[in-house]
Amino acid sequence: MNLPAYNKSALVVWKKNLKSFWLIYSQNIMGLLGLGILTFFALMAIFGPYLVSITTLTIDGVTQVMHPPTSNYWLGTDDLGKDVFAGVIIGSRVSLLVGLAATAISMTIGTSIGIISGFYGKFTDTLLMRFTDVFLVIPWLPLMLVMAALLGPSLGNIIFVIGITSWAGTARIIRSQTLSIKERPYVERARAIGSGDGHIMIYHILPNVFPLIFANTVLVAAIAILSETTLSFLGMGDPTQVTWGMMLHFAFSMGAVSFGAWWWLLPPGICVVLVVLSFTFIGYALDEVLNPKLRRRDQ
Repeated sequence: MNLPAYNKSALVVWKKNLKSFWLIYSQNIMGLLGLGILTFFALMAIFGPYLVSITTLTIDGVTQVMHPPTSNYWLGTDDLGKDVFAGVIIGSRVSLLVGLAATAISMTIGTSIGIISGFYGKFTDTLLMRFTDVFLVIPWLPLMLVMAALLGPSLGNIIFVIGITSWAGTARIIRSQTLSIKERPYVERARAIGSGDGHIMIYHILPNVFPLIFANTVLVAAIAILSETTLSFLGMGDPTQVTWGMMLHFAFSMGAVSFGAWWWLLPPGICVVLVVLSFTFIGYALDEVLNPKLRRRDQ
């Protein structure tokens, strides 16, 4: 199939930009560190649940509750005598899945509203931006808590709540970029040859705001994972699912602090911090890659 000339040229430009992107990114130590940490947790989430299983520590027929780490139970046990290390490994999959799924919902809504608002302008822009302002001014944590309480504690509801409450900032950013892109000559040429609004938004506006979408996705993913942990820690998560947030929730509610069971508290908390930091490091690196002014300043 023969591609239009502008699509062929765009493909060549994308390949060239991808090579340049990696050359610049690979020189950023913070970005490589973040990518390495995220890769480690991604592999753990994919393969970990197949390598470990949650077992209960018993000695002479007695369940060992909140038992310190041993050679077989590297992170000790919880209030039910179950292996904390296996829980951390298995919980990584659900925690990352919730964060990434919620990010996908958030970015889809924010990108769609941002492009439509910036492209059409006038009444459409005013209406969509006032709707966006509503989500920007309402504190996100109370809003998530109310929605989670109304919908009930399930994994799907948590994903929906996080995704539906975290798109407003993305919409604002994409709208600003769309306002600039829609005035460029190639958009005017596409309109002159009869291209419809949908075609222009998908094939001309979207590819040019995609680097901004990609960079913002990384930061939204960090917020989504932290939001899932917060909701679960406050008791709004799904108690039937093993996640880092639910592990922290049960650890605090069952008195792990007063008992001194650090092996139950610290590991899931450290995992959350490391994953959020990895996304943040990658976000800073992407900001440097996509913003030439930052690269010139660092040189």
